[in-house]
Amino acid sequence: MKTLQGIEDVERAIGSHLGYSDWHTITQEQIDKFADATGDHQWIHVDPQRAAQGPFGTTIAHGYLTLSLVPMLLWQIYRVDGLSMEVNYGADKLRFPSPVPVDSSVRAGVEFVSLTPVKAGHQLKLLVTVEREGGDKPVCVVEAIAMLAS
Repeated sequence: MKTLQGIEDVERAIGSHLGYSDWHTITQEQIDKFADATGDHQWIHVDPQRAAQGPFGTTIAHGYLTLSLVPMLLWQIYRVDGLSMEVNYGADKLRFPSPVPVDSSVRAGVEFVSLTPVKAGHQLKLLVTVEREGGDKPVCVVEAIAMLAS
């Protein structure tokens, strides 16, 4: 894990790839719990028998489940000490280029793209790429924005 000290270290890291998280395996239980939490019980996610006959040969994780893992994965890559606040602010661009079959392992990589002063502190734009172990394309690419305050 990379530890940054305050806004100054964040600013110096702009344009840098900070590294990768650990691998996280997405299980059917996790998919089912996400379906329950969101009300999205589409068969391709929660019905293994029907999904076995579908286009991927198995159930796949919801794209938004993959996205929801980003905060957990990012905390494995970096932290910024000396801030009074660091919160998710939103996203500018989001894509799910490839599916995540059940029991796949995923990890995130992150690059700091920009740091913009705003009234409440600074907005940090991060390019987060989630990849599947053994996959040839990312499973999630998001330009995430965090609000930082000293």
